[in-house]
Amino acid sequence: MNTLTKLIGSTAIALAGFSLVSPMEADACSRILYAGTDSLYVVARSLDWKTPIPTNLYVYPRGITKVSSDQPNAITWTSKYGAVYAVGYDGGITEGMNEKGLVINGLFCKGTVYTNEETMKRPPMSMAMFVGWLLDMNATTDEVVELLEKQDFNIGGATFDEGTVSQLHWGVTDASGKSVIFEYDHGKIRVYDMGDYRAMTNDPQWPAMKAIIDYWNNIGGKNMLPGTVTSPDRCVRANYFAHHVKPVSDPDLGVSIARSVLMNSSVPYTYEIEGAPNLSSTQWRSYANTRDLRYYFDIVTNPGMYYVDLNEVNLKPGAPILKLDTSAKESLNLVGDVTKHFKKNPGFTPMY
Repeated sequence: MNTLTKLIGSTAIALAGFSLVSPMEADACSRILYAGTDSLYVVARSLDWKTPIPTNLYVYPRGITKVSSDQPNAITWTSKYGAVYAVGYDGGITEGMNEKGLVINGLFCKGTVYTNEETMKRPPMSMAMFVGWLLDMNATTDEVVELLEKQDFNIGGATFDEGTVSQLHWGVTDASGKSVIFEYDHGKIRVYDMGDYRAMTNDPQWPAMKAIIDYWNNIGGKNMLPGTVTSPDRCVRANYFAHHVKPVSDPDLGVSIARSVLMNSSVPYTYEIEGAPNLSSTQWRSYANTRDLRYYFDIVTNPGMYYVDLNEVNLKPGAPILKLDTSAKESLNLVGDVTKHFKKNPGFTPMY
């Protein structure tokens, strides 16, 4: 074994061991890509937090002019594509899918540092609008990467939940299944092609997480998989099962399979560990069918999950913004296609 191989293996073992003894992370989310047949891809993610995060669904049509921030020199754009957004606290876009099947999800990553002296000179981009900007203006993963590599903006945003800073990294997948992860490293955007890796969670950042996955792949999941709720353990399980479930073309079955894989990597609701009062558990899950343009939402305390069909929504310029208030009494028992339950709305107010 050469020196580099030994180093990589030792690092992976050390990180894997660390994950087994450190189950006290406050933030936890999981994201998988289910690859079916006949161009069926389902992006499934869980949103985990220590307390419920109120999240409503909005559908925005094309042709709306938006702004990146309320600070001077903000970026202005007019949306090229309609999209469905999941909006946390009715003030910030957590994730979404546009009419071209592009999906972007933000997950916590505590190693994130967004700014440096150079980025501070660039136009401001609020976290509340960042995912919306990318979905509004891009049809493919490659287009997102091209836009990000310019890095002609400075990202920042308001805190939430009594001062929590949104330290995130993002997964991007388009209708072809091409996926990347992008992360911030002291103000520098790092983009990683996921290739055939099909899962991401939180910490560590992707190069180290990839080494952990590779280590467990060499062991072989049918013999042993790590079973805790730590980020590396969840990522290893999700990646293994995403590769070993049956590929199908039926959209309903595909979502069901993706859902079962994601649940295996979720943190049980109300799960607690003594000495870890801020441990996160799964609050909701989403499933984005990039081929059939259905976006599913699955709140863990609701009886069932439901979806909006972007094919059945008017996304032309001038069409109304639509909202589904997920906490409204009439929404609590919704199941299946809820496209017609969305109501006209002026749009959410960004927490710049």
